[in-house]
Amino acid sequence: MKKRIELIACVGNYKKLSSFSNVEEMNQTVREYKDTIKRSVKRSDVQARLISLIEILKRHSCKYVGVSFMCKNTIADKLEVSYKTIQRLMKKLEDLGMIKQHEMKRHTDMNQTANAIVILPLKEEMTDKDTPLEIEKCPTKTTTNSLKQNINNKRNDVPVSQNKVVKSFSKANFIAHWVPERFADLTSCYYNESQTIHEMWKVVKQCNRVVNYATSERAFTPQQELNIGIRAFKEFVMKVKDNTKMQNKFGYFNGIVNNLMDKLYFDQDFLESC
Repeated sequence: MKKRIELIACVGNYKKLSSFSNVEEMNQTVREYKDTIKRSVKRSDVQARLISLIEILKRHSCKYVGVSFMCKNTIADKLEVSYKTIQRLMKKLEDLGMIKQHEMKRHTDMNQTANAIVILPLKEEMTDKDTPLEIEKCPTKTTTNSLKQNINNKRNDVPVSQNKVVKSFSKANFIAHWVPERFADLTSCYYNESQTIHEMWKVVKQCNRVVNYATSERAFTPQQELNIGIRAFKEFVMKVKDNTKMQNKFGYFNGIVNNLMDKLYFDQDFLESC
């Protein structure tokens, strides 16, 4: 008997299924999953397809961080494989504990629609069995006064000047060296927080997908990537000025970058000019 579908495809449910607090947390998890795939999957063709699949799921999971709802036929077209192959690859990712699929139904006619595909967070390994509980015995000749003296000595080991330096570091707002200077100069005109600028550039980097996993070649060169990032951010600024509704600015920016890259990938004039 077929299981009844309980979840309705709506914004509220997509938000509830969201498994990450921000895009960078999801990106880090996917990077870990890619390494796991490389270690655990022996067939190179399956390995490459699994990595391509989880990369596509990640790029379409920015609006509701960690949740995508593309139909399998669309994914199959993007990867240029059959529907059945996508089903098998999805099952493999589920078996590896990397994603979970939720059947959804439309609120209009209550008929089944595309599954919500959730990228799962990394599981924290439990090590209780590996580290047996040991009860430490108190020193026989240690008095309360000597214990207090030891604690005070440890506190005094940290110089006062070092504490001041640590506090000043916590207030620092430097832009990381891996963000191109031109992109940093432009974005810093609108955002003061370096973390926001870092996230914006990470969106550009993750959209520039790998087209050859054997050589790690990406769709665009670093210079082309930078030019696209600048063009995308200018378009993003215009949308903000027009009071365009955005539930997640990084997700919206991700959509702009994706659309630009899809368009410019076949633009010979752009490719030759950079």
